[in-house]
Amino acid sequence: MLRKQAQEEDSTILIDMAPGAENGDSYGSTANTSELNGQQEAAHRVGSPSKPQIADFVLVWEEDLRLGQQQDSATRDKTDTHAASRETFLDNLRAAGLCVDQHDVQDEAGAVHYFLLSAPWAVLCYYAEDLRLKLPLQELPNQASNWSAGLLAWLGIPNILQEDVPDVPPEYYSCQFKASKLSRFLGSDNQDTFFTSTKRHQILFAILAKTPYGHEKKGLCGIDQLLAESVFSAAFPLHDGPFRTPPEGPQAPGLTQRQVLFQFWARWRKWNKYQPLDHVRRYFGEKVALYFAWLGFYTGWLLPAAAVGTLVFLVGCFLVFSDIPTQELCNSEESFEMCPLCLDCPFWLLSSACTLVQAGRLFDHGGTVFFSVFMALWAVLFLEYWKRKSASLAYRWGCSDYEDIEERPRPQFAASAPMTALNPITGEDEPYFPERSRVRRVLAGSVVVLMMVAVVVMCLVSIILYRAIMAILVSRSDNTLLAAWASRIASFTGSVVNLVFILILSKIYVALAHILTRWEMHRTQTQFEDAFTLKVFIFQFVNFYSSPIYIAFFKGRFVGYPGNYHTLFGVRNEECAAGGCLIELAQELLVIMVGKQVINNVQEILVPKLQGWWQKSRLRSKKRKARPSDAAGQAPWEADYELLPCEGLFEEYLEMVLQFGFVTIFVAACPLAPLFALLNNWVEVRLDARKFVCQHRRPVAERAQDIGIWSHILAGIAHLAVVSNAFLLAFTSDFLPRAYYRWTRARDLHGFVNFTLARAPPAFASAHNRTCRYQAFRGDDGQYSPTYWNLLAIRLAFVIVFEHVVFSIGRVLDLLVRDIPESVEVKVKREYYLAKQALAENEALSGTKDNSFLGSEKSLGPQPTTPGVGQASPVPSL
Repeated sequence: MLRKQAQEEDSTILIDMAPGAENGDSYGSTANTSELNGQQEAAHRVGSPSKPQIADFVLVWEEDLRLGQQQDSATRDKTDTHAASRETFLDNLRAAGLCVDQHDVQDEAGAVHYFLLSAPWAVLCYYAEDLRLKLPLQELPNQASNWSAGLLAWLGIPNILQEDVPDVPPEYYSCQFKASKLSRFLGSDNQDTFFTSTKRHQILFAILAKTPYGHEKKGLCGIDQLLAESVFSAAFPLHDGPFRTPPEGPQAPGLTQRQVLFQFWARWRKWNKYQPLDHVRRYFGEKVALYFAWLGFYTGWLLPAAAVGTLVFLVGCFLVFSDIPTQELCNSEESFEMCPLCLDCPFWLLSSACTLVQAGRLFDHGGTVFFSVFMALWAVLFLEYWKRKSASLAYRWGCSDYEDIEERPRPQFAASAPMTALNPITGEDEPYFPERSRVRRVLAGSVVVLMMVAVVVMCLVSIILYRAIMAILVSRSDNTLLAAWASRIASFTGSVVNLVFILILSKIYVALAHILTRWEMHRTQTQFEDAFTLKVFIFQFVNFYSSPIYIAFFKGRFVGYPGNYHTLFGVRNEECAAGGCLIELAQELLVIMVGKQVINNVQEILVPKLQGWWQKSRLRSKKRKARPSDAAGQAPWEADYELLPCEGLFEEYLEMVLQFGFVTIFVAACPLAPLFALLNNWVEVRLDARKFVCQHRRPVAERAQDIGIWSHILAGIAHLAVVSNAFLLAFTSDFLPRAYYRWTRARDLHGFVNFTLARAPPAFASAHNRTCRYQAFRGDDGQYSPTYWNLLAIRLAFVIVFEHVVFSIGRVLDLLVRDIPESVEVKVKREYYLAKQALAENEALSGTKDNSFLGSEKSLGPQPTTPGVGQASPVPSL
């Protein structure tokens, strides 16, 4: 099926065209200025004469004039190369039909050059068709709905979350734009408003991403590479004005889209209001809107989880004072003398750990089993209903088939692909990279990922050794209180050290993952982001969860017994503290989860303020020196350049997905995790909103069908959570030993503490001339007792029953909840029908295609001759 052909090695066209470009089915090209002039004349047939567009995109170059005479030859050559690349790139943009206007701010020290870009009407029409943008055919009544609003209305309860936001974007039936069918799209009679600002940004960025500034085969192509090489300082679309509302307030007429978002979304006082997602999507694009839709949906679903988790914790608080084993331990005084924790450590009394045992009882009780089942089913329902929500939003925003049909190959992929091949879906020839070669590269990248995971494991082993050594050192202290809390102090400081390791390794690995993913040659931006996300998440999963997994499932399992202790590198293996490993796991989760949230929020609040202050003071001082009389006035592009660059959504998603893992995988150890997550997310929604509206430059409005591979990662975490909580309850919690003791010994649990303690072997007792106890189900000879094997069978049976029950109920819920609402399926079919009617060729009347617009259906696809680049040469037909 595939027809492949190597691309010409010396091709210097602006955008390689696939075979058949002359017939209107090109992969992409940039249009020559002379051709566009003729097309603009043809545009008179369907509307008013082409008008110059207001600047939509800005390129910035900062020049340091002080370095002119101080540069060595190598630096001067680099500066000259950058200048040549910059001029070639700008010339090629003009050859592609863009209008380029330059504004400079200069003083004796340096200059800031602003290049304002806009696209004429003909260029917009051509690229809208080439990029398969969807434009409206028929307006619909706004059908945005919220399940909580519907529920409150049905119950007759006033909805305090509802708020009337002005300028609600209308909904449309839409289809892919065809220039030859321009008159059938809504608003086609007004060239100034037909393409929204986000559509114009997408078109301009597509041109910037494809335009070369040198030899394409060497990767000298696109604005991203120019930014990476510091040829340009910044590239961004313009905001539509300041975000602050006029003196009249939010009711003032003519508020811009940015002002509406600030007033009704990004302000802290709006923490208890629904997000205006349609407004967010109109201004920032579908990808940003889908992130905020998911974040709001997740935060709303955390409400019941946090309520139930807090109730379970309060039950634990009540049980602390009525639990008989806890009272027995605290009142035991000198009844239970425990064996030393290290070779030279003293014997200690179990009653000294009373506070730790009481703290452990807050999390380890019968309600934990119920909460674990509840959270497993909660995760299943959350994901199922998010699928429905995502499908509804993708349809409403015209992205239902974006990844399968509409998405174009990445410009970097197109420039580096060694051959072309027929796309079986669109029927067009597109750049192609052999799948076998990609698989080999992915496997090689996987080896690097495994090496980085091994580094994380080595860090974990070092932290384990640190904890063991710290516990020994603290336990030798003359301070009785410190000696009693030695294990807890070592655990807490180990958690802090682990958090520092996590943050450092994360920065290193993310940069490495970028390099590996680019090398793997993924065709589309979605595939590229999914591969990058998977790499980083695998690493971050091990990075963040390795320590909790060790505490939950391995710590205290391989200790041995008095006289025969097991060691790691000569250091005795760690034991669980008197309160059990569950309380230690809860502490670890709170330190990592809450600590990371606090650090991230402080960074997101303080760092942008400091960076923004420095950027503004630097640029404004330069402007005052350059134009003292006009220092107060500021052009829009200058104001936007003072803002911080938008760094994308990856870090935001990663933070929330890791939090989802803490909330679900280890929820049996910390029922308060959903509450802390809820409190953090209430802040996170408005913090991220303010960041996008007020502090960052406007991002390019990217399209997306869903949240990408994150949804599959969330599903994997939900399944892992069931297994993890089953093992936590079976092997780490005291739930099953207590139940076993209640069934076989005493229903009131009297004597349970003594039941869980073994006696040191006679050889150890005679060597120290005293006997002692330790926590284990072993006989006097140190071998496992029959109780241990009975409990092991019960634990394994519990894991199997727990998993099967939860997975079965989850599967039933999956079948009951439709992934796509029936109403959405009907609308999709209706839209398909309207699109087919709107774009149907009336061959019965004309006998030919309707080519009344611009002379032909794809007449904007010339092979340009670019000054300074060379004669264009199309890829030969196969």
